[in-house]
Amino acid sequence: MGGPAARTTRGLTLDAGALIGVDRGSRKLAVLLQRARQLEVPLYVPVGALAQSWRNGRLQVRLARLLASPDVEVVALDDASARAAGQLCGATRTSDVVDASVVLCARDRGAAVITSDVEDLRRLDARLQLIPV
Repeated sequence: MGGPAARTTRGLTLDAGALIGVDRGSRKLAVLLQRARQLEVPLYVPVGALAQSWRNGRLQVRLARLLASPDVEVVALDDASARAAGQLCGATRTSDVVDASVVLCARDRGAAVITSDVEDLRRLDARLQLIPV
């Protein structure tokens, strides 16, 4: 995060794989997110990715703590963004609207995406800055 990604992005978007990694205590993600906080890089969590990763709030302490942080914005999927995600799926001949919403969230904010799903996100937007975990 101290390298080029920190200098060229206006934020970080976390997909479901990244959120699951946070929940499971990934050291790599902990270091990455700590560095983002030090640099005051905003964090975005698309609501669909949150739905894919949330199972039991009483047990998901790390994830709940992340979501409660003031530097994290949970991004809603409203009518316009849902239609845009569907259109992106149609244009790229894909079907995962949550992945599409992650891509659109990142695009709209000039953010990179922290993901465990590089190949699928690359199919949706080959130019998107991806940080694999």
